[in-house]
Amino acid sequence: MLHEILGFAVAGGAAYAADLGLFVWLRGPGGFGPLGAKALSFLAGCTVAYLGNALGTYRGRAAGVGRARQYGVFFAVNVAGALVQLACLGVSHYVLGFTGARADVVSGAGVGMALATALRFWGTRNFVFRATVQAREG
Repeated sequence: MLHEILGFAVAGGAAYAADLGLFVWLRGPGGFGPLGAKALSFLAGCTVAYLGNALGTYRGRAAGVGRARQYGVFFAVNVAGALVQLACLGVSHYVLGFTGARADVVSGAGVGMALATALRFWGTRNFVFRATVQAREG
């Protein structure tokens, strides 16, 4: 499991760098608005994470389904993670009344990111690259 966690972390780090770098470029020299830039950078980050996991972390697991379907499930897991981050931020800001910038960072990028990462790892491992009985026995 340690190998999986480390591989997942490396793929996630590369995805985060791609997401952030592309977002900054699209918002600046690219001339995109914030939502368009974030949508494109999120898609790019998901693609980098998928490739890192498919070709690295979970390369020994048989796909069982086509790559396009597998990517679709991976994308859905990542959207669920993003929704967890937004929910943490929304509850903290609008329900609990922690409206300062620091509280938003802690709830969205701290607590939300930790919960979202756990969900993404679990979903990626169990729904996207799940081990088949044959792979576990071999």
